[in-house]
Amino acid sequence: MDQPQQTVGVQPPGTTAPSKKDMRRIAIASATGTVIEYYDFLIYGTASALVFPHVFFPALGPAAGTVAAFATQGVAFLGRPLGAILFGHFGDRVGRKKTLITTLFLMGLSTVLIGLMPTAAQIGVAAPLLVLLLRILQGLAVGGEWAGATLLAAESAPKGKRGFYSMFGSLGGAIAVVLANLTFLIAGLTMSNEDFISYGWRIPFVASVVLIGVGLVVRLKIEESPVFRREAVRSGTASAPLAEAFRKQPRQMLFGSGVLVMVFAFFYLSGSFLASYGTAHLHLAKTTVLSIGVLAGVVWCVSMIAGAVLSDRFGRRRVILVSTFVSVAWALALFPVLDIGTAFSYGAGVCLTLVFAGLVFGPVSAFMPELFITRYRYTAAGFCYNVAGILGGAVPPLVAAPIIGAAGSLALGGFLAVLALISGVCTLGLKETRHYEMDRGELVAG
Repeated sequence: MDQPQQTVGVQPPGTTAPSKKDMRRIAIASATGTVIEYYDFLIYGTASALVFPHVFFPALGPAAGTVAAFATQGVAFLGRPLGAILFGHFGDRVGRKKTLITTLFLMGLSTVLIGLMPTAAQIGVAAPLLVLLLRILQGLAVGGEWAGATLLAAESAPKGKRGFYSMFGSLGGAIAVVLANLTFLIAGLTMSNEDFISYGWRIPFVASVVLIGVGLVVRLKIEESPVFRREAVRSGTASAPLAEAFRKQPRQMLFGSGVLVMVFAFFYLSGSFLASYGTAHLHLAKTTVLSIGVLAGVVWCVSMIAGAVLSDRFGRRRVILVSTFVSVAWALALFPVLDIGTAFSYGAGVCLTLVFAGLVFGPVSAFMPELFITRYRYTAAGFCYNVAGILGGAVPPLVAAPIIGAAGSLALGGFLAVLALISGVCTLGLKETRHYEMDRGELVAG
């Protein structure tokens, strides 16, 4: 049975709140890691749209090759809940910091190896199979990243600014959108299309090794979450965090898994499928599409910050609900706007899609950790986040082309509207959380 949601904060003697300097350091560490991990994750999506059909799936032809490339992209989402369970388990038992260092290293290694992978022309069917394996490892790593990065900030931030500081873990992903598109844009502008397909696409993957080094240094310097340390001393760690979460907070696990479906659908369609749609269907230049991707990433950052700040003032639930239900209408308008066929209409469509997604994603960075108690917070928040990733991030890019082919682009807009509606209904099933204490070990009646 679902438990009541009134919460009690516990502040052991001698506990002091982190200073503003400490919070800046935590925010930077939270953002830096997710910049790197999502940069690595996103460049695969861009490459899937622009390069991989030619490099790893040439025998399938352009259309089927694109579907196959997006399918390998989607496989990573299947690994994400497993990563959330695996790394969430250790994050709730041995600590947030050690777990986040491990996820960062795994993501970096997988990404560099993709960049060094021989093509299908060189080693045959082994190439796409190895890429598939590395993509699964990427999914495992990113599955454990977001929850740890956001709750590390949420467990340290002052209550009145928790939405703002928690947002930095998600902001790193938004910055990664800019970097991923910018890297491919520079590569595309400085070499011919043949050279780009031959070796230029590898540069963003291999270059991530530098970012990994920076990220590891930053994360090694931060302290473990004070809330986790206090909980470990007070009542010990959970032996089976996922089972305990489902036993104690089944309602939050169910509805929490649906809140972010719209965000994932809007975000990954904008970052991967719409890049392919812009070049193949609207016949826009690759550099135009990538330039708009950079601009859209900036818009995504700004809207995410706005959503987080608004949630500290008006509440997480209210901001998420308004943005989600407005997104239902926008989903139906998206493809009519895109199909005008100009660079301006394409840019407006992509940017507005990310505005609505960002307004939800900013508050969710605090909303999701706030839903759960400390003992299993990492596992529970990560599991909900990554289940939403499968429903919203893996499925839409995979079915987008078949839906458009069978029923037209407006039908795909209708599909997105349904996903946005699911997110809104799930949010309605949850209570406001901004007044909750993060340092709590139980739920009590009230």
